[in-house]
Amino acid sequence: MGTDTIGPVELRKAGIKALYDALGPTGMAEFLRMFDRGYGNYTKEREKILEKKSVEEIYREIKG
Repeated sequence: MGTDTIGPVELRKAGIKALYDALGPTGMAEFLRMFDRGYGNYTKEREKILEKKSVEEIYREIKG
């Protein structure tokens, strides 16, 4: 089954089945819970947090 010949619904179903077959029901559920779309605008939030910091300051914080 090539992914270029099926639609998004079928692709999702095939992916879920593959996860289920490979990981079992519990493993599949745990794997899917790892992915969260989150909320907000990451780029704008990071710009606001980092707008007053130099690259050197950020580097020192990371290394510290």
